[in-house]
Amino acid sequence: MLYNRFAGVPRSVIPLYAILLLMLLCAPRFLFRLRQDRRILTGTGQRALIVGAGKAGEMLARDLLRERGAAYVPVALVDDDPAKAGWEVHNIRVYGDCGRIPRLVSKLQIDVLLIAVPSANPKQMRRIVEICEATELPVLTLPSVTDILSGQVTKETLRDVSIEDLLGRSPVKLDWNAMRSHMQGKRVLVSGGGGSIGSELCQQLAQLPIAELVVFEKCEYNLYRIEMELSRLHPELAIHAILGDVADAAAVEHALVRHKPDLIFHAAAYKHVPLLETQVREAAHNNVLGTRRLAEAALAHGVDEFVLISTDKAVRPSNIMGASKRAAELLCQSLNGLGATRFITVRFGNVLGSAGSVVPLFREQIQAGGPITVTHPDVTRYFMTIPEACQLIMQAAAVGQGGEVFVLDMGDPIKIAYLAEQMIRLSGKRPGTDIGIRYVGLRPGEKLYEELFLDEERPMPTPHAKLLLARSGHHWDWQELSAMLNRLAEACNRFDDAQTLTLLKTLVPEYHNAADPIPSH
Repeated sequence: MLYNRFAGVPRSVIPLYAILLLMLLCAPRFLFRLRQDRRILTGTGQRALIVGAGKAGEMLARDLLRERGAAYVPVALVDDDPAKAGWEVHNIRVYGDCGRIPRLVSKLQIDVLLIAVPSANPKQMRRIVEICEATELPVLTLPSVTDILSGQVTKETLRDVSIEDLLGRSPVKLDWNAMRSHMQGKRVLVSGGGGSIGSELCQQLAQLPIAELVVFEKCEYNLYRIEMELSRLHPELAIHAILGDVADAAAVEHALVRHKPDLIFHAAAYKHVPLLETQVREAAHNNVLGTRRLAEAALAHGVDEFVLISTDKAVRPSNIMGASKRAAELLCQSLNGLGATRFITVRFGNVLGSAGSVVPLFREQIQAGGPITVTHPDVTRYFMTIPEACQLIMQAAAVGQGGEVFVLDMGDPIKIAYLAEQMIRLSGKRPGTDIGIRYVGLRPGEKLYEELFLDEERPMPTPHAKLLLARSGHHWDWQELSAMLNRLAEACNRFDDAQTLTLLKTLVPEYHNAADPIPSH
């Protein structure tokens, strides 16, 4: 160019040179990639239909196609996005929406269905699974989006659809910075730290920058188990395991004097509704007087914050357990303002997989060949996962100023009969054919519907969408309540169940027996 301005060189050399470079340098790589992506393997692999033609579905299809001897060979995709109908993903056609699955299964001789929609919410997931279950084929799914944010979607992440996929909720956006700041350098005590909620709460707290974690637990085995787990996962954290009863004044006093906690999460409670109907004294002694022991000790020792973990059964209770937890709520509200300690209550419904919940019971009944026992065809309950409940408890602790009752947004109630049917289907059985469902009637203390707010409580929003504030103007005077609790303690010491029940009804006037008509909602 500088010497003779390309004299004698045809100008066509420039585009030809570019074309030759493209062909000779890029074409071999392109052809190799095309060959790999278009090669649908045959052999022992099962013919698979992938539900979802988004990024997760594309990555799953590519991973399966590239592996020799893969267990699954993708032959079709479906997606509810109408714009994707007719697409080809790695030479695999997108046949339309999920409603076409039954016809495609027969037409293409599908052996297995793979759900690759990790961003689907539980409502969408329930619809997809119900369509897939109608085909009576095995159904596998990828984990939720929160489980795969840090990893790549591959065939190794495929797993059976779980009941949590259908009854869980959309991921909760939490203010982790606020929680870390709130917990920074604090000594935290968790009563009932070996139970379902308490142990998960300990696991969540151990991931925050706390100074010490004190696990106070009545059950020896549960305490041993959580201590071993925490020591293995968090060897750098100072963990103190204390075997004790919250109703034991000496044990509570010793724990607070020795470890001087800044924050107490009170998760210790008896929770089994039918059992406590005949154990009035134990329910009141543990759930009410045990809460009083720990709460008064916290007040006396200047604990910064006391968080009571309550239940939706405390709302217009129809059973002893709910009445005792409502009394504990009233107790904490009355103590707030009497000292430096801030008392906060967090109320929520059932948690999936917790001790005493229906999910483990249904799994055992299915493994035994059935039948599954359901109390009533119309009985409904609120459900959430244990990790979500614990995270929201910590969030409430971070934003609470004292005296509040926070209620976790539980979403829509779920019919227990639907839960039973889905668990049977997820186990590969057919409801009513392979595994029967037997309705046994409501047990003592149970009611058809649970509620989250009392009539006089006004739900108020908070900065966190899944955290609501139950605003109520009614509070007991502490002196009057204290005198009532002293009489309750005397009745418990005498094992006087009749007097204990009378005092419990006085403390919680909205308590009604389950046999009475259920108040209108």
